[in-house]
Amino acid sequence: MRDVDRRFPVEPDTFFEIGSITKQLTAASILQLQEAGKLRIERPLSDYLPDAPHAKEVTLRQLLTHTSGLHDYLDLPQKETDRLVPRPISYRDLIARVAPLPLDFAPGSRWAYSNTGYLLLGKVIETVSGETYWHYLQRHILGPLQMRNTYTTADEARLPNMATGYRHVAGRLERGIIVDADWAGAAGFLVSTMGDLAKWDEALRAGKVVSQSGYRKMTTPFITTTAGSANYGLGLFVDSVYGEPRIGHTGGSFGFTTADEYFPRQDARIIAFTNMADNTPEAGETLTNVIFADLYPAIAAKVMEPAPGENAAITQTVRDAFRELQAGKDYARFSAHLGAKLAGGAGARFVANLGPYGTPSAAIFKGVRQDAKDRWYDYVLEFGPGASMPFAVKIDPAGSVSGLSIG
Repeated sequence: MRDVDRRFPVEPDTFFEIGSITKQLTAASILQLQEAGKLRIERPLSDYLPDAPHAKEVTLRQLLTHTSGLHDYLDLPQKETDRLVPRPISYRDLIARVAPLPLDFAPGSRWAYSNTGYLLLGKVIETVSGETYWHYLQRHILGPLQMRNTYTTADEARLPNMATGYRHVAGRLERGIIVDADWAGAAGFLVSTMGDLAKWDEALRAGKVVSQSGYRKMTTPFITTTAGSANYGLGLFVDSVYGEPRIGHTGGSFGFTTADEYFPRQDARIIAFTNMADNTPEAGETLTNVIFADLYPAIAAKVMEPAPGENAAITQTVRDAFRELQAGKDYARFSAHLGAKLAGGAGARFVANLGPYGTPSAAIFKGVRQDAKDRWYDYVLEFGPGASMPFAVKIDPAGSVSGLSIG
């Protein structure tokens, strides 16, 4: 239903907020300007925005790939977010929220999702092109591709067939908050339809937005200096699901989650729009996974097959440790050092991020690997159709979890 109270159904031309799928268009706009000789993504941000925070330390490529270390300006407590984001705000005031903060890590050393980078890229587009970000999109992307049904969150009130966004709060369904376009901007303020997003996808792959060389840049993962592949190119995740390569992006706001995923081996694209903001797991991405598994059941079934050599006691430890992470207490399955760290505050984010998944329906053993000094046990935790996560643990000689990796 696009409106639960009035029982209005979703239709093929229903408008949805697409959130961070916007970042694809921002990245492509930057590459268009590079191909026109107006900027270079390897140059420091200071070449284009000298007054931006840490402008001399980060490059445009690092902004594009979420490897700049700039703190996310949307990293706010939920109550503060709900109060602030529906209101207009200036670019200057947005940047002031992160300007005094140090970098979270050395630029290029690792990956951490940051809307700040894309906020700054939107301003770079405006500075270099002499147009507002929205006008640039209209002239150089939406107009040429005849994407006549793509707007911004500022237009929602006047759009016929606009979906109402929802979210669960304390287990109750309520209407979501519409983020003011000033807050989202080049990081995620677009509203669109299935048809328009399909036009975008086809044109981008066909070299009608940027050159084929530019598209390869967008779909090549950045390699960090300390953590290997970022699994992210320029405005696109480059990762895998069910063991199959996947290129795309998800989008989330306070009333919507969406996903636009391309599977190159199968030459299949799956797009899911939802007016449900729940993101643990993300509703849009979960639906694309469900559809992929339905289209390619043999591939999905293979992921459910355990590797030989499973140790039942370790599998039980994995299940118990995951439940402790979700609950945020006891930590009996963890080593003294890691348990103390989790109990000291580090465990809070696992409660928030893992708790809503519920109890795993299966813990599938995928093998053992040895790094320089530790032995890791790899699992895939299943939670229901389309929802799973890789979960690896390091087991010490006492049989306790002394390290973990998620995702």
